[in-house]
Amino acid sequence: MKNLTLSALLITSSLSAISLSEVINKSLVNSPSLESINAKIQANVYATDVANQFSNPELSLTKNSIDSSQAMSQTVLTIKQKLPYYGKRDSRQNITLAEDLVLKEKLNSAKARMVAKIKTEAYSIWELKELYKIINEYITLTKQNIELYEAYTSVDANQHMGIMKAELSLADLEIQKSVLNAKIYASYAKLSYLAAFDVKNLEINLKIAQKPNLDTFVPTLVNNPELLIKDKELKKEHAKIEVADLNNYPDINLIAGYSYRENFDNYFNFGLALSLPMYGTEDAQEEEVRASALSIVSQKEDTQIAISSQLKIYYAQMLSSYEIYHIIQDDALPQIAHMFELSNSSISTGGDLFKYIDVLFDKLALEQKSINAVSNYNKANAQISQLAGEIK
Repeated sequence: MKNLTLSALLITSSLSAISLSEVINKSLVNSPSLESINAKIQANVYATDVANQFSNPELSLTKNSIDSSQAMSQTVLTIKQKLPYYGKRDSRQNITLAEDLVLKEKLNSAKARMVAKIKTEAYSIWELKELYKIINEYITLTKQNIELYEAYTSVDANQHMGIMKAELSLADLEIQKSVLNAKIYASYAKLSYLAAFDVKNLEINLKIAQKPNLDTFVPTLVNNPELLIKDKELKKEHAKIEVADLNNYPDINLIAGYSYRENFDNYFNFGLALSLPMYGTEDAQEEEVRASALSIVSQKEDTQIAISSQLKIYYAQMLSSYEIYHIIQDDALPQIAHMFELSNSSISTGGDLFKYIDVLFDKLALEQKSINAVSNYNKANAQISQLAGEIK
């Protein structure tokens, strides 16, 4: 009955578990922060429609105070329509179309950042759960060896001190277990916030993959969201320059009017009006936009330098984690495993429990560092994926 209950719990737990890819996919759909950018993109669609429209016509009605018996007495209805210089409407629309591309790149950048944060938090959960699991194993192992030591040895003062040390070590493990339990709970809360839905059981398995190679990462930076945003912002500034250049050419206003005279013939008026760019305002505005475009160019160059520096930092973290993991797995743990076997076998014959506990905790510390190295390797890789604009 007990085994049946345990099996049922395991099945229920596995059914409720969710993979990291599922968390990412759901978050990309449900995230409020992404939805706000989508709303801006939709708003810009209407701005694009407005940019290509003509200005509203102006309608005016005037009447003078001259007596109707006089020819100059009249009521005049006038309509005026501005006609932008050729290409101005299209150029204004190009600005909003460029803004649409900027917003979409910002959306991709926000997605990449969010995915990187979700991965980092998910890897923390894996790390904490692995640490929690080995702490449980060491608690069980320590309890078993205390019982074995007490069963096979007579308790003198020195041996009693060994048992006390083991029990203190056991208490320290229980404390670590409690701290890890709280951290796991908090990490799930953070992941749920990032994913915009409640994540209770994450199914994830991490490992150290191949040795990182900086040369394979560098080409992926061409898809960096921040660089792409600067490219789109520069295109927007060029569209603004085109508008500023066209603003040097005046718009034409078509004017038509109808004059009503009570005692005389009525008549129509037709005319043209245009603004005269005499004071250099348009030239100054054009130079202002050109300066802004140069600023974007400088910002892009600075962004390229910053991204290259970040890549080297994350690469160094990955490489260090890779090396630490293999030092522990290939060199340290095999050596300490032999020491552990010797200390473990000596317990049954009344050996020194102090030495056993020291070796036990040395092994635990190495396994903890190994788990930490796996987590840090994958976290650094997640940051590199963000630099490459990946959203999976």
